[in-house]
Amino acid sequence: MATCMKTMTSDLYSHGRSDPEYYLPNHTEVEAKLNLLSTVPLRRLGFFSCSAFYPAATHLYSEDGMPFLRCVDIVNYPLISADQPFARIPQPFVAAHSSIRSLSAGDIVISKVGTPCYASLLAQDMPFAAMTRTVLGMSGIRENLVNPYYLIAFLRSRYGFDQLMRERELTIQYQLTLERTRKVCVYLPDRPIQDEIGNVVEAYYQSLRRSVKAYEDAQYLLESELGLDKLSFQKPVGYTARFSTIGLSNTFNAGRIDAQCFAPNAIFYQSWLRNHARCDRLTHLLQGMAKGRQQEETSTGSTDYCSIKHISGHELTDASKCQPIADTPLAGQDDLLLAITGATIGKIGIVKRYKQLAFSGDLLCLKANSEINSHYLLVALDHIIGQVQFNRWITGSTNGHLAPRDVGRVLVPRLNKKTEEHIAELVEKSVSKRVESEKLLHQATTRVEQLIEEAVRQ
Repeated sequence: MATCMKTMTSDLYSHGRSDPEYYLPNHTEVEAKLNLLSTVPLRRLGFFSCSAFYPAATHLYSEDGMPFLRCVDIVNYPLISADQPFARIPQPFVAAHSSIRSLSAGDIVISKVGTPCYASLLAQDMPFAAMTRTVLGMSGIRENLVNPYYLIAFLRSRYGFDQLMRERELTIQYQLTLERTRKVCVYLPDRPIQDEIGNVVEAYYQSLRRSVKAYEDAQYLLESELGLDKLSFQKPVGYTARFSTIGLSNTFNAGRIDAQCFAPNAIFYQSWLRNHARCDRLTHLLQGMAKGRQQEETSTGSTDYCSIKHISGHELTDASKCQPIADTPLAGQDDLLLAITGATIGKIGIVKRYKQLAFSGDLLCLKANSEINSHYLLVALDHIIGQVQFNRWITGSTNGHLAPRDVGRVLVPRLNKKTEEHIAELVEKSVSKRVESEKLLHQATTRVEQLIEEAVRQ
C-alpha cells in the first residue's frame, strides 16, 4: 500500500529536507506533539563527538585492549557494562590517532550506521572506550538539567527513537550526523519524575546484571564439577588432519573425511569428555526432535512464530505471528530451539514465555525427556564443550548446515542429580531475571510516552 506525504513549502526550507521519508505520518505526528510542549534540543544537554578517518584496525583486535564501541554493542544494551564481548583495540593505537574519540562511564553512545538510532549509557564500571565510525558519542551530560537514565528511556521511547530515525541521511546508506542528532528535541518533566523513571532504568540494569551473574554461576559450576576450569586448549591457526592419525575406524564412524570434522579442538574436547566424564548421547536424552518450517509472518496470524532473530539471552523473545500451514511442528514450554543453518549455528534458546509456537526451518526443536532437565541441557549445549561438537558436524561449503542426525551425536556430560538441579535452578533464575529486566525497560519507555501524551492533552 502506497503512502502519500504532504508538507508545506516552508517546512522544506525550515527542515532542510525534501526527501519523502522525512515527512512520513509517524514522523510528523511526533513532531507535532512535541511542538506543543516545552522541549530542549540535545545540543544543550551535552557535547557530541565521533571518530573520523583512521587506518584499518580489525587485525589489531585483541582480548586485552581498550573497548572499541560498534553499533552491534549498543542495539540490545541500553546500559553498556565492562563484561560485554567488545572488540578491543590496543591503547597505543588509539593514542596515536587523534581522530579516534573516546567515551567514559556516564557518557552516552548512539549507533549511527548499520542498525542506527539506538542510544546506550556507559555504566559506572565501564573503562575508557574508543568509538568506531559506526557510532557517535555524547559526553559532559548536564545532569543539573537531565537524569542520564531518564534520557536513555526517552531516546529509546517512540518520541526519541522516531526523531533519530527521521534525522538519518542517505549517502551510501542511512546514517546519523552529529548536527542532526544535536537537533533532536527532548521533553524534560519535573526532576522528581525524571528520577522516578531513571530509577526504573537502573532497576532494569540491576535485574539484567543478576541474570548475567546467575548464568555465569551456572557455567562456572558446570566447569568446576567437570574440571574444565583447570583445562586449557590453544587453538592452532592452522592444522593438518592426517588419515594415518585419524584412523580408519574413526572416519568410518564419523562418515566424514573432511578436516573440519577432525579439527583439533573438537577432537580434544570430545576425547576429554570420553575419558573424564560420564556422558550421554544427546539423542538418548530427547523424547523428540523436529525441524521447523518457514512461515509467512502476519499481524493477523493465530500462532506465535519465531526464527533465529528471536533468540536473545538464551531465551525466545518477541515472537511474531503467523497463520501456520498444515502439519507445522510446534515447540512448547521448556523446549530448546537450536540454530542449524548459517553463521548462527549453535545458537540456542529455551521457550519460556509461550505455551506453544511455530518456528522457522533454521531452527531445530529439542524436547528433553525425563532423564534430564532442559535448563541444565541448555547450559551444557551452550558451553564450548557443546559448541565445538556442533561445529564439528557442520556440512556445506557456502551456507553451513547441521543435520538432526548429527545433532543427536553430541555428547552431553552428566553430573549427579543434585548438582544438575542446582545448575538448572541458576539458569531458570537467569531467564526469569532477564524477563523482569525487559519488563522494567518497557515500563520506563512506556512511562515517558504516557507523560508526553498526558502533557499534550492538557
